[in-house]
Amino acid sequence: MLAKFSLFILMGLSQLCLAQSNSIESITANQQGANVIVRVGMKNPLTKSPVGFSIANPARVALDFADTANGTGKASIDVNIGDLRTVNVIEATGRSRLVFNLNKPLNYATVIEGNALIVTIDASGGVATAVSSQGLPVAAQAPLTTKLALRDIDFRRGVGGEGRIVVDLPLNPIAVDVRQQGQKIIVDFLKVGLPEVLRRRLDVADFGSPVQTITTTAVGENVRMVIEPKGLWEQSSYQSDTQFVVEVKPIKEDPNKLTQGTQGYRGERLSFNFQSIEVRAILQIIAEVSGLNVIASDTVTGTITLRLKDVPWDQALDNIMQIKGLDMRKNGTVIWVAPKDELLTKEKLELEQKAQIAELEPLKTESFQLNYQKAEAFKLVFGVDGSSTNRILSKRGSAVIEPRTNQLFVTDIPSKLEEVRKLIQKTDIASKQVLIEARIVEADDTFSKNLGAKLGFADMRGLRGGDVGYQLQGNQRLALTGNYLGVGEQTGQAKITDQSFIPNTQFVSLPAAGINGLNPGSLAVSLFSSAANRFLNLELSALEADGKGKIISSPRVVTADQLKAMIEQGTELPYQVSTSSGATSIFFRKATLRLEVTPQITPDGNVILDVDVHKDSVGVETRAGYAIDTKEVKTMVLVENGGTVVLGGIFQQNERDNVTKIPFFGDLPLFGNLFKTTGKTNDKTELLIFITPKIVAERMSTK
Repeated sequence: MLAKFSLFILMGLSQLCLAQSNSIESITANQQGANVIVRVGMKNPLTKSPVGFSIANPARVALDFADTANGTGKASIDVNIGDLRTVNVIEATGRSRLVFNLNKPLNYATVIEGNALIVTIDASGGVATAVSSQGLPVAAQAPLTTKLALRDIDFRRGVGGEGRIVVDLPLNPIAVDVRQQGQKIIVDFLKVGLPEVLRRRLDVADFGSPVQTITTTAVGENVRMVIEPKGLWEQSSYQSDTQFVVEVKPIKEDPNKLTQGTQGYRGERLSFNFQSIEVRAILQIIAEVSGLNVIASDTVTGTITLRLKDVPWDQALDNIMQIKGLDMRKNGTVIWVAPKDELLTKEKLELEQKAQIAELEPLKTESFQLNYQKAEAFKLVFGVDGSSTNRILSKRGSAVIEPRTNQLFVTDIPSKLEEVRKLIQKTDIASKQVLIEARIVEADDTFSKNLGAKLGFADMRGLRGGDVGYQLQGNQRLALTGNYLGVGEQTGQAKITDQSFIPNTQFVSLPAAGINGLNPGSLAVSLFSSAANRFLNLELSALEADGKGKIISSPRVVTADQLKAMIEQGTELPYQVSTSSGATSIFFRKATLRLEVTPQITPDGNVILDVDVHKDSVGVETRAGYAIDTKEVKTMVLVENGGTVVLGGIFQQNERDNVTKIPFFGDLPLFGNLFKTTGKTNDKTELLIFITPKIVAERMSTK
């Protein structure tokens, strides 16, 4: 027995020595830019970086040190630098854990430097870069040639009926934003891609968990997951290495609760059946059941009759205070119960005391350098110009705005100066830039066709002359000419000899009309007989025109978020305006291509555009001056980042058939074409306006 006991002692000592092989000696933090650098001093150098994981709700980062003890002598260290509030040191059997309590979910990176571990907490929410104690980047990875993408999305059901969505990340430091919107959970994975096989909508209602559907889509450079639960539920999320888990737990609905869900009663159930029991006694019973410390004011008196069965203790306490006119204030694990009037009076006195202290508290002056906003923008906030009474400063506070250096000098009590500091931190930020590109496409297709004829007759009786034209047989001759006046055209007469001409009578003149300044072609035939001394002239004219054209205009402009931008190019046309006195003045009108737009970037990465596009051109000239052909679209539209949307389009088609003819003769079969002119027009015009917004990256590489 003694040998076994000694063996157990030796094993315990060996484990103790093993546990004490390393220890955490110190924890210090400092701020470099917006990031927080934490130095964890170790007794001995670490062989490898500790295993860590992060939790989004509440925002925490945990690091596990194997075979390490807590040598700091503290369980909690207050930091209050940047978004890092406190660091908890928890020692368990054979290991120690550091828990970094943050204001919001952030990424981290670690690097071993001698006997210390350097932890970098990136305040931007992006991928964290490990730095040394001097603030220099350490072992930066080569830039990836391809964009990182999520590797897998899986759903699992827990033992208690909870639903777990497990996302396999490409790397550990991937920024994830989890928030609840109404009855949905929105998870954004920042600056990662989504393979086509994962772009889907999962229906997991058959698993019996609160989660019904999981929809994963790509939104710009990010990936968005929308989780739709059903019923009463609560959610939590955490990350371990490259796995990010969102857990949705069900909350059983209880008909005895006045309110359900996360805001309902959750206390341990109890049953009461008392007749005229003192209120102070029932408060003591509730304190024993709840485990809280209940302090009842001396003014809490009286009795109450209760008969409650299977009721949560917090609901019973709420009902008792409502019946007896009581109220409570909770501070940690201590509940103070007193009449409502007493609590209100005490709080009123405290507020009056704080107001009196504020009247006597010494004033301090602090200067604030603005980086992105103009100092004049704070005139309304501070009421410097007297136009606003809703000031954030106290009655004794004052502010001086220096526009030359873009600084604010504020004099007030320290608490008000802290409010001003927080206000400036939230408002003095760089505005995102948006590149807006519009494309105006005008296409036209025109077709015109005209056909006409001229018919003439000439008589040569009584005139002398030689034969005209080519002899066919006997006195029958034929002449072909390009003009209906016949062979030997000269000033509207037919030439017989060098000195003799005969008149030509034109009794049908319906030639084809010109198109866009083009003259029609013609074919003329003259038939005559030298024996009969008569001429018959026929001229056919025709013209066909077919044209196609396209005009593309592409104005583009860059502007800040929610700031109007305008770009235009064109011509100004002068015109005269007469006054009542008879004098004339010269005015100008614009015929320009103009893009006027106001972008608004939404929280989900889309862009709302208030856009006005003009496409004017110089028209025909009138007696009052040149006319202006205008094309305009004015609308408001929501477009995804980098997407293209058609703002509007106009399609016009003009079809026309014209026939000019001589009555009766123009309706004759076949020969009627000699007594009429036909024209056909088919013009098509189409206008389309496209617009594409692109959010400019905050850090653009220069080449």
